[in-house]
Amino acid sequence: MFPKPLPKLDPNTFAFEQLPLVKPTGFREYDARWLFPQEINLMGVQALGLGLGTLVHELGVRPEIVTGHDFRSYSSSIKLALIAGMQAAGLRVKDIGLALSPMAYFGQFALDCPCVAMVTASHNDNGWTGVKMGANRPMTFGPEEMTRLKEIVTGGTYQYRDGGSYEFVEGFSEVYLKDLVARAKPVGRKLKVVAACGNGTAGAFAPALLERLGVEVIPLDVEPDYTFPRYNPNPEDMEMLHAIAHAVKAHGADVGLGFDGDGDRCGVVDNEGEEIFADKIGVMLARDLSKLHPGATFVVDVKSTGLYAADPELQSRAVKTDYWKTGHSYIKRRVNELGALAGFEKSGHFFFNEPVGRGYDDGLLTAIAVIEMLDRNPDTSMADLYRALPKTWGSPTMSPHCADEVKYGVVEAVTERFRAMQATGETVAGQAITSLVTVNGVRVTTEDGTWGLVRASSNKPELVVVVESPVSEARLHAMFKAVDGVLRQHPEVGAYNQTI
Repeated sequence: MFPKPLPKLDPNTFAFEQLPLVKPTGFREYDARWLFPQEINLMGVQALGLGLGTLVHELGVRPEIVTGHDFRSYSSSIKLALIAGMQAAGLRVKDIGLALSPMAYFGQFALDCPCVAMVTASHNDNGWTGVKMGANRPMTFGPEEMTRLKEIVTGGTYQYRDGGSYEFVEGFSEVYLKDLVARAKPVGRKLKVVAACGNGTAGAFAPALLERLGVEVIPLDVEPDYTFPRYNPNPEDMEMLHAIAHAVKAHGADVGLGFDGDGDRCGVVDNEGEEIFADKIGVMLARDLSKLHPGATFVVDVKSTGLYAADPELQSRAVKTDYWKTGHSYIKRRVNELGALAGFEKSGHFFFNEPVGRGYDDGLLTAIAVIEMLDRNPDTSMADLYRALPKTWGSPTMSPHCADEVKYGVVEAVTERFRAMQATGETVAGQAITSLVTVNGVRVTTEDGTWGLVRASSNKPELVVVVESPVSEARLHAMFKAVDGVLRQHPEVGAYNQTI
């Protein structure tokens, strides 16, 4: 049995699994991420499984759980340690093997399990591990559940129970792919599609799905390789988008689709090689779906373009837009609460509710939605659909380093600085502040509609910075300079991963 509570350990001292190691900062707002084995060891993962099982019983949920793992060299051992802990806590485990996160979420429905624990670090660099968890399909844990789980694990208040069991579900990936194909409409338009997977887990599944839809597939970096030899499998990363753009132009493809490390996100490049940020893809899909469902509600995160609320075409169909907190757990819950048709995040997490999907984020279902949009517009290219949107100038998601222990305090201080500027009439990028949205970090908007956002990353030691202007590229750069100027008042904020 594990000590209660878990001791404060030096990870360099406990490399041989003498005691469980679980760094408390690994418990994020809506999932968990650690460097393995520096921040969590296998005994620590087992303690996490015990804590998760204890929480499931505490919540009064039927103790049946789906689990799977991504392709990283150590993910299978992480999952087995997690399973040992979950079984010891009395959970009945159904293991679907190598999987995408949405495949595990689908398993909650197909295998009739209320709970899920998917072992993945998504697009994080090799060396990271993590778990995406939930106990109320299709939602995943939010801050309340993650805080309670952290208390149980670090405090050692887990409970051992009888009744735990294990079952390996053979061939589940085929069940998942068949379900997606059954939900898709027959594709009548001849399409050539680049499928880029960044050597992530999606390479084992996404090309096969696209081929079944009847499109010609150009595979790009589809062989799983946990070292990510070419670029990080992140459809927000410009290096991945540039690689897709090059392949689209080289092969004369109609569209390029890029999937992240665990397959719950999808990025898009048009037929002219233009990288389209995911929030603009969301507007395009909202336009397409609102023709079929006028008056629909869409939930979007605070990092996203202002076009959702300002687009004349969406306004003409009485579309309702709800700007909400960034994070797959937050948007998923909000979509469910409002009965929205879909939710869109700038990161590429898209959540399609019935009749399109089941409310969880699935990059492969997003790919289907993009292909169906093209099929419903047979004489229009992806580039034409993009050009039809009102013009704005937007940044990628930029992430300056900031330690987990201080990042929320920095964001709070930045928020207070902008509040003070608004109260005193001080300008930002030469214009007065017209609004501050503080539902998730701070989104500051000026008179001409140019805005900038600062928030804390929920799963990495970083801040998140996004800027957009409906006026000009110059105003975009002016807003970035102003926001960065406020950030540079805090020496804890480091270098950016990418800038405009």
